[in-house]
Amino acid sequence: MSEPEPRPGPVPDLRDLRDAIEALDRRLLALLAERMRLSEAVAGAKLAAASPFRDVAREDQVLQRVRHAATGLGLDPHESERLYRVIMEMSVARQQAFVHQLADAPLRVAYQGVEGAYSHLAAQQRYGGREGGALLAGHETFRSAAEAVHDGSADVALLPVENTTAGSVPETYDLVAELELRINAEVVSRVEHCLLVLPGTHLEQVRTVVSHPQALAQCETFLHSLPGIRLKTSFDTAGAASQVRDGGDASVAAIASESAGRRYGLDVLERGIQSQAGNFTRFVEVALAARPCPPGVPCKTTLLLTLAHQPGALGQVLVRFGERGVNLSRIESRPVPGQAWRYRFYLDLDAHAASAPVVAALADIAPLVSDQQLLGTYPTATEGRDRADGAPA
Repeated sequence: MSEPEPRPGPVPDLRDLRDAIEALDRRLLALLAERMRLSEAVAGAKLAAASPFRDVAREDQVLQRVRHAATGLGLDPHESERLYRVIMEMSVARQQAFVHQLADAPLRVAYQGVEGAYSHLAAQQRYGGREGGALLAGHETFRSAAEAVHDGSADVALLPVENTTAGSVPETYDLVAELELRINAEVVSRVEHCLLVLPGTHLEQVRTVVSHPQALAQCETFLHSLPGIRLKTSFDTAGAASQVRDGGDASVAAIASESAGRRYGLDVLERGIQSQAGNFTRFVEVALAARPCPPGVPCKTTLLLTLAHQPGALGQVLVRFGERGVNLSRIESRPVPGQAWRYRFYLDLDAHAASAPVVAALADIAPLVSDQQLLGTYPTATEGRDRADGAPA
């Protein structure tokens, strides 16, 4: 005797199903609205900490979690990722709108590199905790960061000019002169380089080391101790750490900060590998307009001089400053654009441009120079002291 066939259950009412979906949609939208409100709070925290709005590494982590969770719930991981990319763009737009409506607008700061780079760390050192906050934006090149100030998309740029181990970064001064920017501050930041590798990697596995050319130069002694190592350049130290993480090749290591290592999930294989223990980089803050140097503080002045084409002009210029008791802490020659075998000189003076000795010395050297530009007078920096509290936006 055959079993009786089960009777079908009641057919769900279509209207009830649609009502349930609409109720769920309202909950989803309420949660989305709550996410946007949290995005505004994140924007405020980022301004206070001087952190960039776009955090590519964190966005990648979020999308990885979304794909994994979607798979576990029986959803299409690729379509779920596409949905979350849209939500992320909504969050960034909400953060930008939040910033634009602030009564006290944040300072827009351009720097070269990505988050975790030494320029980014120096910017956080200077602008973190600034009243009104700071909106940081990384650029791939020094020129791009400087041009952001020139075209008005950034208020200031923080750019390196010299390192105690590897020497000068002449491109920065050239950009200041070319784009007619002004130097308003300097920051001196300690640099500790680390050799970063994929988790579990041993030193004997490393065959290639990637980093910014300046970082490679600053770690020359350590790198010479590693036989057979191939060096590869990157536009940025933290970018090199990102390449190691994304490449997944245990034979490739990066030279970058410990902060960059934490950010990209890398192990610190060796710490403090720079050739000099006291390794410092000096950065300058540049803007379209000069800012008065506060009274009563030690100041530095940067000049650009193009000498007259006559023998001994440079020596006479230096003598004139020496006679007036003006100390020159730095001098560097650079080719004059478009004029073969002609040079101009960047001078750092340990004095205010308006001080009597400097004014007198500049008047004395007038017959010896064909062009004279004041690039800036600004407070002299000391390591870790220089911040932008109260700096005008």
